[in-house]
Amino acid sequence: MTFNEIPYIDRELSWLAFNQRVLAEAQDERVPLLERLKFLAITGSNLDEFTMVRVGGLRLLGEPGGTGPDASDEPVDARLEAIVHSMRLQVEAQYDCYLEDIEPGLAAHGIRRLGPGDLTDDQAAVVESRFDEELSSVLTPIAIESARRFPLLLGLNMNLLVRRGPAPGSKARQRFAVIPFGRVVSRIVTLPTDEGYAYMLLEDALTACIARFFPDEPVRECVPFRITRNADIAIREDSSPDLLSGMEAVLDARRESSCIRLEIAADASAASRKFLVSALGVREEQLLSIPGPLDLSAMMRLANIRGHDHLKYKPWAPRKSVMVDPRKSMFDVIARSNVLLHHPYEQFDPVLRLIEEAAQDPEVLAIKQILYRTSEGSKIVDALRRAAENGKQVTALVELKARFDEARNIEWARSLEHAGVQVIYGVKGLKTHAKLCIIVRAEPHGIRRYVHFGTGNYNEVTARLYCDVSYLTNDEDLAADAVSFFNAITGSSQPQKYRKVAAAPHGLRDQVLTLIAAETERRRRGRKAHIMAQMNSLVDRQIIDALYEASNAGVRVDLNVRGICCLRPGVPDLSEHVTVSSVVDRYLEHARIFYFHNGGDEKLFISSADWMPRNLDRRVELLVPVEDDRSRSRLVHVLRRYTRDNVKGWALRPDGRYERKTSPGGRKKLRSQEALYDEACEAEDQLDPARGSMFEPYRAAEGAQRA
Repeated sequence: MTFNEIPYIDRELSWLAFNQRVLAEAQDERVPLLERLKFLAITGSNLDEFTMVRVGGLRLLGEPGGTGPDASDEPVDARLEAIVHSMRLQVEAQYDCYLEDIEPGLAAHGIRRLGPGDLTDDQAAVVESRFDEELSSVLTPIAIESARRFPLLLGLNMNLLVRRGPAPGSKARQRFAVIPFGRVVSRIVTLPTDEGYAYMLLEDALTACIARFFPDEPVRECVPFRITRNADIAIREDSSPDLLSGMEAVLDARRESSCIRLEIAADASAASRKFLVSALGVREEQLLSIPGPLDLSAMMRLANIRGHDHLKYKPWAPRKSVMVDPRKSMFDVIARSNVLLHHPYEQFDPVLRLIEEAAQDPEVLAIKQILYRTSEGSKIVDALRRAAENGKQVTALVELKARFDEARNIEWARSLEHAGVQVIYGVKGLKTHAKLCIIVRAEPHGIRRYVHFGTGNYNEVTARLYCDVSYLTNDEDLAADAVSFFNAITGSSQPQKYRKVAAAPHGLRDQVLTLIAAETERRRRGRKAHIMAQMNSLVDRQIIDALYEASNAGVRVDLNVRGICCLRPGVPDLSEHVTVSSVVDRYLEHARIFYFHNGGDEKLFISSADWMPRNLDRRVELLVPVEDDRSRSRLVHVLRRYTRDNVKGWALRPDGRYERKTSPGGRKKLRSQEALYDEACEAEDQLDPARGSMFEPYRAAEGAQRA
């Protein structure tokens, strides 16, 4: 079959191709060793989530009573077979990279993993002391009478299976016990060493001391294992008494859902393997024999050890924005001009400072904000609490259905309520994924509204790691739209007709299709037409078909898609004018930026939404126009930087494979993230001398003087 006959790339296989690009960073010898370990840990964490959600969901579809094929036209069983095969190959590549390259490389630099037989007397004494003082008290061995009475174990939690054999000559049968690790004991046990850094994994430390747990009979084997449970469990909002209790029920259900993957040490005996397979009810294709340490995501802690800076990237500290004068209040800054920030090249501090100033400013009447994911110890949540305590009208929509952050968001919601914040628990039947904060302020000339639109979460930690865009404005039309949007979703009213923005699930898809169709029509009339877009994922077939139509009309379409892309670029008579690139580098690309040439009157947008059915049809999202010339020019520059990256950029081929971009013919190398950071540094360097070249007295804020 030709690519025209199969015009869409399989979603799951495309996701695995993305994880393979992340793995390529771990395999790249040009990347510092501890950074390579970090990328390897990310691939492990990614595969965990993929298995829980996507594989888990597909297995449910394939079960009796399931709903049949997924969005793909291929039968579920055939898709699962291809996916599992690809996953196994990726796991093999992970451990080849770790065992043959990264771990020996780290050992050569003095970072050594030790096994029970590698310990000096002093190190063995430390392990025994750690066992006696902590491990024996915190960890609990659970005897198992039979495979049918197996304990309920947490998904993705490390466990040690202990096989105890009868004494020589005894006719007693072998017995088993399980030691769950829990989440309070560190997987990395640091050991004393004369130089470098020595450590032991918790499972090896327990194995070294296992006789202290079972002094009465010989231990034949200690086998690390880990299970993955299906996490594709959604709340039944029509049957839940309220969303909060419904989400708590979902969290409980995940703890007890079926086991869809069993990872076990490759050197486990046939007896231990058979026991676990029987006890957990897994099939052969769900079993993974792991030739090295289980759970590579745990290596993130090792990758972040202090010191060894020569094995890490040189830090890139976020820079100050040329648009934000630190001597002025954020209200004065935004009143003077719109502010576009590109994180993490530029600091997230202006966004945080705006909310903190609003919490204290006596002129601020109200704050309205959507919280999808927040950081632990969030300063933004603290500011909202303070604002409520200071008598301001504060409303926070806390999305309880943000996957894997449900427990944290429940905690935030309750703490905000206790402080007097009016809390809305999302929208029934939809996830609220828009990034929005509205501040209402009484000023001498009347009420003025200040708005922050973003592509990323209100999370101070990820704002230093994810590439996102913030847009701060008091544009009257955008502010009016923001208020109408927020009030509509909190008040359960009908979708609004907005002046400038478009919102999902009603309107955003149509707006994007209209913009693509307009470029298509212009090109058919012989005019210049061009579309550029950056996003995390491109899955929606209706939009893909519209892009195919645009390409056939001759529209140039340049896409930068970090993760899943189901569009096939470069196919004659289908997508020959479409290019798809992907950048994988030290920061996670997370922004959504869209450009349409629009006959020369260029249109630029930022959005919280990817071009996926879930974003367009099942989530509350925003598409926000950026209209001031300075911000528009900057967004176009960013899009072109990513498209031209020939160091960390990848090009998608028609067959679904990705190839690294190169710089042929002596063309200058361009690493987009490095270039954007250098530009932010240069802008800040030019800014500081100018600010220090004159004296300026502090003045009372406008409207703050009193008779």
